[in-house]
Amino acid sequence: MTKIYFIGAGPGDPELITLKGKKIIDKADIIIYAGSLVNPQVLGGRKDNSTLYNSASMTLDEVVKVYSDAKDSNKIIARVHTGDPSIYGAIREQMDRCEDLKIDYEVIPGVSSFTAAASVLKKEFTLPGVSQTVICTRLEGRTAVPEDESLEKLASHKTSMAIFLSVQMMDDVVKKLLLHYDEATPIAVIQKATWEDEKIIRGTLADIAQKVRDEDIRKTAMILIGNFLGNNYELSKLYDEKFSHEYRDAK
Repeated sequence: MTKIYFIGAGPGDPELITLKGKKIIDKADIIIYAGSLVNPQVLGGRKDNSTLYNSASMTLDEVVKVYSDAKDSNKIIARVHTGDPSIYGAIREQMDRCEDLKIDYEVIPGVSSFTAAASVLKKEFTLPGVSQTVICTRLEGRTAVPEDESLEKLASHKTSMAIFLSVQMMDDVVKKLLLHYDEATPIAVIQKATWEDEKIIRGTLADIAQKVRDEDIRKTAMILIGNFLGNNYELSKLYDEKFSHEYRDAK
């Protein structure tokens, strides 16, 4: 029986795909990958006789036709998405079509670009005394955003925030964030986090838009905003010698 695996390829570094995901890619008979975003090195170990499709130029119907045509061929299909496929991966519509076609499928998670961006900055989203919430969102573009999830409304919480798919509208992003965040709030833009040619821009809401223009960053970039990017925070209770829990008594 043919089976489809929706695989998160990670943020770019070919070593940041999961072992499970890599094993499936290496033995897959058919691979459909997001060619505009997935690092080709992730596919480096694939079988010589595997069939490769670049979904960047394909419609949903064309992708599903590959699934349908292979339904009774007892093949392994690797559907490779960037980052983690559950975040802006457009996999729900594919899974629903698999349900309609009665094709077995599985989702293999991956490292998202927003956590990869934090890693290259060497920062922690949930600092005690600073923020215990992370908001992942995007600015409205060709894909609409529900009114209650507008950037300016989400910014009112002043949490740690990861803004996807919006760097090409950086001036608008800053304008909306400034409705609630102070202009001195630290912000970073990370283009192609963990790739060999990654680029990191640090600044504040007062100067980040100009810095992004100066570096001509227009796509494949993550925007991180919040005081978690600063250096003031409280120490964790988890390792506090005066704090007891199931595995340790307070001293």
